[in-house]
Amino acid sequence: MPELPEVETVRLGLLPVLEGHTLTQVETRRGDLRIPFPRDFAARLRGRRVKTLRRRAKYLLADLDSGETLVIHLGMSGRMSVYAEGKQRRIGNYVYDKAPQGAGTGKHDHVVFETDAPARIVFNDHRRFGLMTLVETAHLDDDKLFKDIGIEPLSPGFTAKYLTAALDGKKTPIKSALLDQRLVAGLGNIYVCEALFRAGISPKRLAGAVKQDQIAALVTAIKKVLKDAIAAGGSTLRDHAQATGDPGNFQHHFLVYGREGLPCKSKCPGTVKRIVQAGRSTFYCPKCQT
Repeated sequence: MPELPEVETVRLGLLPVLEGHTLTQVETRRGDLRIPFPRDFAARLRGRRVKTLRRRAKYLLADLDSGETLVIHLGMSGRMSVYAEGKQRRIGNYVYDKAPQGAGTGKHDHVVFETDAPARIVFNDHRRFGLMTLVETAHLDDDKLFKDIGIEPLSPGFTAKYLTAALDGKKTPIKSALLDQRLVAGLGNIYVCEALFRAGISPKRLAGAVKQDQIAALVTAIKKVLKDAIAAGGSTLRDHAQATGDPGNFQHHFLVYGREGLPCKSKCPGTVKRIVQAGRSTFYCPKCQT
């Protein structure tokens, strides 16, 4: 499933053709994704201007001038692909290809947006674990999708003081605690493994037993690894692609994730080990992470 950097990368690619632009046409090719589309979904979007395009945890949020927010979750395999109308062109820092013949009519092209950029945005999801719905913007934080989501790790409020208090007394492993979306929003398996390695903390350490100086290092590592991944366009292991169709590149910079049995990149005498925690693969260096 895409984690925070992949979703943020998609948001940045959509920004030039969505934020401040009007949805001139919206078409749904089926009645549902993971959940059914809301009543009159396409009609409620047509003609609406996107005031702001933002991200909350692993969700994309397009605030509309109608007072509603279009909520998008990419699920396991969802992609948002942007095509320029007419010929290939640059908008901001992004180069969008012209729409190939049949773009938006494929078997798994479930939603097509046209904007006055002009651009075509195609949501493709062959597993259909994605989600699109509409929520009143004023009540978004109280919606069932968001009311229990924790702090954003790239926000100023995500500090060593906050994380120390959040971990206090927790008897679950630190790896599992960081994956709890009620504690920190948007973190997933890849970036928790990478951040724990950078901070030198064993994923098996009980969350409540992590020392204050290590928590400070962990907060710094989390912020840094997320920013590095966003700058690299996210990690493409299976399905992730940027809005331009380009793959991410951060997978080429993994220090531990997916490197079971390989030498530690810190040049210590250890090798990367894989264990399973709460049904998820954890990669770490037993020599560097204590």
